[in-house]
Amino acid sequence: MKLGDLSVSYMHTVIKAMHELGYNIDDILSNFLLSKASLSSPDARISIPKFMRLGHACINKASSPWFGLVMGTVTSPTHLGFAGLLANSSENIAQACHQLATYEVLSKYNVRGQSQFNSSLVANGKQKIHKNQQRGILQFYSIAPYNEYNYFVVDSIISGWYHIIMDLCGRNDAIEKVCFEFPAPSYEDKYREHFNCEVLFNQANNYLIVKGEALDWCCTNACRSTFTLLQRYADAELAKFELGQNFREKVCRALGPLLNGSTPTLEQVSEQLNMASWTVRRKLIEEGSSYQQTLNETRKDLALSYVCDTALTLGEIAYLLGFGSPTAFQRAFKRWAGVAPGQFRQANKARH
Repeated sequence: MKLGDLSVSYMHTVIKAMHELGYNIDDILSNFLLSKASLSSPDARISIPKFMRLGHACINKASSPWFGLVMGTVTSPTHLGFAGLLANSSENIAQACHQLATYEVLSKYNVRGQSQFNSSLVANGKQKIHKNQQRGILQFYSIAPYNEYNYFVVDSIISGWYHIIMDLCGRNDAIEKVCFEFPAPSYEDKYREHFNCEVLFNQANNYLIVKGEALDWCCTNACRSTFTLLQRYADAELAKFELGQNFREKVCRALGPLLNGSTPTLEQVSEQLNMASWTVRRKLIEEGSSYQQTLNETRKDLALSYVCDTALTLGEIAYLLGFGSPTAFQRAFKRWAGVAPGQFRQANKARH
């Protein structure tokens, strides 16, 4: 099981951001074997570990750890595939945010989760008795533990959403606040420059809050006929994506975000799939598998990817896969691969 991949359309934000900072990155693209032909292909993808290493190379070249924030400023709807195009032609901001989350998987898949949009009624905390106030929450999933290779990813997503929403409504006051789950980094002052709203760190998740009144603001490029046409094609692509997976693969997808720090139960996975647990068990048996077997194989595949493709410590990987301790993870890994994870990582580096 791969950690995930994304459309090369995201690379165009990387290139534009580096140009914004005054740098050409032909050398970096060449080092990562990205040609003009591949960057022009609608079907070309780049693995998430490769994207993170490439982003890190750009950060080093430009000496700009806030590179992800710059990426957000140059992100346009076209860089986000169907999700961005649907958002661009939406009637209002609420509909646009819904498109950004719903169709994200067509251009970006991560085993760690998928973005979500919720329009919720929340009580006004300033007064004991007050009518409820609606707000929209556009949330990016957690990619903790954070390190020098992945801060820029969260920065670019949140900053990109922020600037797209501003462009869609033609105003800079639609967002109430932006929130990051990691502690304030050394470049904290850059967030104040990029966002015209409250910025909070050490939050439960990565998300931005759209003001209640802004949810109904019209999008400047709204076009119902274009939106309907795009949605027809996007739904067809989404259906192909779902049909291309057997039921076991769907269970694996549900397992990924639940593994952090604990072992997911069948009931938890069933809830994610909106099915009864006995139905999930029966469908897996029909495919010659079981829940425990699927859980073990998912952990094994992710373990091999994490050890090979990331710089995460063994303790961090153990947590991400729901093991109680690094020792328990190392025993399981040696059973799967025949060698200890440290040896496996060194051997893989030598081959590359």
